[in-house]
Amino acid sequence: MAREFIVEADGGSRGNPGPAGYGAVVVDAATGETLTEAAEYLGVVTNNVAEYRGLLAGLRAAHTLDPSAAVHVRMDSKLVIEQMSGRWKIKHPDMKPLAMEAGRVFPPDQVTYEWIPRAENKHADRLANEAMDAGKRGEQWSASASTAELDAGGRGAHLSPTAGAAPRKGRGELRDEPPRTGTVTTAEVADTRAARTVASPGWSSAPDMGAPATFVLLRHGETPLTPQKRFSGSGGTDPALSDVGLEQARRVAEALARRGTIETILASPLTRTRQTAGAVAERLGLDVTIEEGLKETDFGAWEGLTFGEVRERHPDDLNTWLADPEAHPTGGGESFAETATRIAATRDKLVAAYAGRTVLLVTHVTPIKTFVRLALGAPPESLFRMELSAASLSAVAYYADGNASVRLFNDTSHLRP
Repeated sequence: MAREFIVEADGGSRGNPGPAGYGAVVVDAATGETLTEAAEYLGVVTNNVAEYRGLLAGLRAAHTLDPSAAVHVRMDSKLVIEQMSGRWKIKHPDMKPLAMEAGRVFPPDQVTYEWIPRAENKHADRLANEAMDAGKRGEQWSASASTAELDAGGRGAHLSPTAGAAPRKGRGELRDEPPRTGTVTTAEVADTRAARTVASPGWSSAPDMGAPATFVLLRHGETPLTPQKRFSGSGGTDPALSDVGLEQARRVAEALARRGTIETILASPLTRTRQTAGAVAERLGLDVTIEEGLKETDFGAWEGLTFGEVRERHPDDLNTWLADPEAHPTGGGESFAETATRIAATRDKLVAAYAGRTVLLVTHVTPIKTFVRLALGAPPESLFRMELSAASLSAVAYYADGNASVRLFNDTSHLRP
């Protein structure tokens, strides 16, 4: 008869991303005996990466003991459990390879997964914290220093969530139960509310997705072409901000300074976005990083023309363009489908790079509408049904399981006298 193991794993990051570690324990399912422990300081990674590294370490430890064993994984990360069970898609580029690697340790029919409250995962949690503490001291965790067995006694009894669970140390992620000690900030409350709006229907608690990457999307201020509603993309004259646009940039900079949430600024390479981003950066004391993927669509021969002028000169091309996202403007500009592919790739790259952070993206009408459209899963024609004003603010939060939450759209309140 094959042996049966229980693998309990956990991971944490003090900052998300921040100094991180994992812990894992393999238990004999029949006797409750702890067979082996594993823990490691990981350096600076996110909570969810640390959770996956803990799972991988636990599975590998179990495989070393007996590759023919049946393994039951128990973790308090709903994200990892649901993704490894195949019920949630894995979209985040940092987690895909870890999940694939974990899935190859044992044949799939030998492993089952169960979500447990954090109070039932104290053994692995203590190991993870010991690894992080060791890393802070410049040391590596060693099994001889483990005190995790102090928390292992109630494993088989399925402890109640209120049975003396120790609070997490430095865990920045969203947990399935709120912490019982410490101060909860307004931002953490807002993140929890937003997470619950994108949770899978039927779950009784918010999924363990960690703090989102939040993109604050700022359309540049007015240029001389803006009031005339002329096509102004990446293939035109690259106009600078008008006097009105410069004042709008100043006002949005003041508004963002009052909010105090922006950590990083990225901008399209075009003049109008660089000027707008520069005004904000100067006010916030930050630098601007140019991101080519944020540039406006190239409107080909329509650059500088009004909609009416395009209708008069290129009626057939315009009708096709309005009906088909694959169609190009006259003269070989960029189609909306091509823009969407570019924005999706830029989004994925930036979500991976700025997990848990709030980033200002200073960009243009079509990219911002595309970010929002993709977040909502809306069809391409929805681009024509959104109004986006100069110097307006929108915001989308991106979670580790691939879900997104649109938090703000076309806010211009900061431009009012």
